[in-house]
Amino acid sequence: MGGLRLRIGDNDMLILNSVEVVYSNVILVLRGVSLQVPEGAIVSLLGANGAGKTTTLKSISGLLGTELGDVTHGNIEFDGQRIDRSEPEDIVKLGIVQVMEGRRQFGHLSVEENLRAGAYTRHNGASLKRDLDMVYGYFPRLKALRRATSGYCSGGEQQMLVIGRALMAHPKLILLDEPSLGLAPLLVEEIFGIVKNINEEEGTSVLLVEQNAMAALGIASYGYVMENGRVVLDGSAEKLRENEDIREFYLGLSQLGKRKSYREVKHYKRRKRWLG
Repeated sequence: MGGLRLRIGDNDMLILNSVEVVYSNVILVLRGVSLQVPEGAIVSLLGANGAGKTTTLKSISGLLGTELGDVTHGNIEFDGQRIDRSEPEDIVKLGIVQVMEGRRQFGHLSVEENLRAGAYTRHNGASLKRDLDMVYGYFPRLKALRRATSGYCSGGEQQMLVIGRALMAHPKLILLDEPSLGLAPLLVEEIFGIVKNINEEEGTSVLLVEQNAMAALGIASYGYVMENGRVVLDGSAEKLRENEDIREFYLGLSQLGKRKSYREVKHYKRRKRWLG
């Protein structure tokens, strides 16, 4: 794991141990990824495009098979049960729900029909009504739009919808992929605040994939930084926010306007110290 040691705690709900993922039996995408999500925590998975963040989520949710991907080494455990060979529907029933990047909803259905689709594994009508009320409590805008065709909703409203739909499945763990993508800063702040409220009030764990590092670390307790299919750094959210290399990696540009990789930043720091 790039020199990082796996630290397994008594309350770790999700554990990835040296996971490698290969696509089409040829392309190695994940290269020994290890991470943990404690019960009731928000953990951020940070990195640039192509770092392997979404592949990591799909390895957990079982969706790799739809893209000819496979976990070829290591293992994934959830609540003490190995899941890396399980079918996606069985993983959902265990309590893991992935919210895909790009706000994927059933555009021809109404907002409320989309929400009801999230509860397809359950048959208790009274519970369904309570859960709709819960979702509308977190997202009042969805209640006002409940009969509207979801495909005509704004990007922010659609992001609220897909998170609300995930909640309808009573998840223990939500895998949330790039919720800030394409949204205005005020909407990002609103949605991240709601995610934090859901975590605190429902006890739902969250593994949050984000390029907006400062927003993600603002609600997370712990974070991992990925690059080129590996975890290159991890630590508490507070320490990562204060880490100069991370700040330069995400916020700093080189003189030519090209974003530096984390490894380039570390090499630059080492070289600077060596030159004195």
